[in-house]
Amino acid sequence: MSLSSILSADAIDSAIKDCQAPDSFCPKKFFQLCGLTKKSPQDVKKVFGILDNDASGFIEEEELKFFLQRFTPGARVLTDKETKEFLCAVDDDGDGQIGVDEFQAMVLS
Repeated sequence: MSLSSILSADAIDSAIKDCQAPDSFCPKKFFQLCGLTKKSPQDVKKVFGILDNDASGFIEEEELKFFLQRFTPGARVLTDKETKEFLCAVDDDGDGQIGVDEFQAMVLS
C-alpha cells in the first residue's frame, strides 16, 4: 500500500511544498495540508504502518529524518532540529519513539 492510495497526490505535493525550506516543517500543518487530519482512525493507522519503515511498531528518530521522503521520494530530509521537535511533540510517554496511539492522537487532535 502506498500513501497515495490514502491521500491525494495533489494534497501531498502541497504539504511537501509548504515545508521545502530547512527548519520550516510543522507536523500539525503538514498533516492538515496533506489531508490526513480528515481521515478515519483506520486510515491514520494505515499511514503509520507505511511510515514505520522497519515494521517495528514504532517510528524511531532515524525514521523521522526521512519522514517527508516517505510521502515524496525526492523530498528533503528533516533537519536534526525538526526531527527532535517532531519527536518531542508526539512522544507522549518519553520513550524516544512514536507509537501508533501517539501518532493518531497528534494527527486527529
